[in-house]
Parts: sequence; structure tokens; C-alpha cells
Amino acid sequence: MKMNQKVLLILCDGLRPDALAYCGNPYGQRLLSLGSYTLEAETVYPSLTLPCHMSLFHSIPPERHGTLSNTYAIPSHSVEGICERLSANEKTSAFFYNWGELRDLARPGALSYSFYASGDVYGFDETDEMSTENALSYIASRKPDFAFVYLQLTDYAGHDFGWMGEEYLHACSQSLGRVRRLVERFGEEYTIIVTADHGGHGRGHGTQEKEDMTVPLVCIGEGFTPGALLQGVSICDIAPTIAALEGVNAPRGWEGKSLI
Repeated sequence: MKMNQKVLLILCDGLRPDALAYCGNPYGQRLLSLGSYTLEAETVYPSLTLPCHMSLFHSIPPERHGTLSNTYAIPSHSVEGICERLSANEKTSAFFYNWGELRDLARPGALSYSFYASGDVYGFDETDEMSTENALSYIASRKPDFAFVYLQLTDYAGHDFGWMGEEYLHACSQSLGRVRRLVERFGEEYTIIVTADHGGHGRGHGTQEKEDMTVPLVCIGEGFTPGALLQGVSICDIAPTIAALEGVNAPRGWEGKSLI
């Protein structure tokens, strides 16, 4: 099924599914009631930030796109991502992020707007807030067809203090507060997808352990039943879902499926 929706993708880096219940923010559970969801979506291996994002945006596993670490690798053959696909169909895309390596998720010319502030320089909490505020302002005024908001604080807290520890759960609660502001502001105009790139355990991630490989996914809007469970979901299904929501055909070679 294809539609003609605008889509807002919100990604909390390193957000484990069980953190939604344990972080102490009631919006974690409220979020699940707003759309179709799963707490058992599977990411790709290696479960590292850049490989996972590349797979999310290009609907192929790391062995095909070639980025196997947090250093971008130029693919040996052309791989069309969701932003390029939307641009080719005269649709606009906007990015809001604070980790510089994500600049390679879209090829030059595919984005209509990009906001970046370095989390390493200004701090991850502050730059998550900057990204959120910029997204709230820009999306409201310009209404891009696709917007991607990346929140990094959760991953930073996991690495520095440990996944599921007090500091990490506090960071998850803060991130959910930002997710709530975006959902409540744009839920009437946009189909909203909330997810993570990977989980984590101890002070790291990247393995094939379940804690690293399992992420939450919530889809809110037309085409999704509130409170319904999604089954057999991969992070590679997100780009085909966005394409279908936008009324755009998925390119040949994508391995994921649309969830609508």
C-alpha cells in the first residue's frame, strides 16, 4: 500500500526497548499506545551506530553497503538511500543531528536542509536540545516531506556510565521528553516513526548479543493501529516503510519490507 504522507523519523541512539519501562518517564509506555509497535525489532551486525544507520537509510545489510565501523566506507557500487529516492521524486528532506559521521547518510544534493551542532564540542544534552528546538521551528515553518531527528544523549550515557544504570535511564527519560514534544507538535501532520539504531550492554555495543541487537520501533499515524504489535521487524524495513508512506516506489535492491 502506498500513501502520500509526510514522515518524521526520530532516533534515540542506543535506546534499549526495556528502558522505555524502566527509565521512570511515563511517556515511554504512553508512546506504545499511540501507534503500532514492537519491542523486538532487530538491527544489523555489527551493531554500531554508523553501520546501523546506513542499513536503516539504505535497506541493506552492512556487507552490502560496506560500512562496517563508525568510519564511512564508499560503497563499491551505487546504493540509493531513502533521501535520494525522495529527492528523485521531488520531495524534500531535512536532517537534525549532532554526530558528524551521519553526514554520509545522504548524498550531496539529496537534502533540502541540514542542522548540525557537535555533541563533542557543546555536549550531548545541549545539542540534543538544539536539534529538537531547530526541528520544532523548521518543520513547523517549512514542512519538509521527510524529517530525521537524531538524539545522541542515550548512547553517550551508556558508554560513560553503563547501559541500564541510573545515568543511562535518566538520559532515556530526557530523550523521551524531547520525543514527546515532537510527537505532540507534529502528530496531526506527520506519520511519526520512533526507533533506535542499536541497544547496548555494559559500557558498549557492537556484538550479536540480544541486548545490542534489539531495538524498539513505534509507528504513529495513518496506516497504523494504536497499540497493535508489529511482528518480524528489521531496521531495514524502515526505509521501505517511509517510501510507501510518501507514495514513492522502493528501488530495486532494497531488502526490507514496508510495514504498511
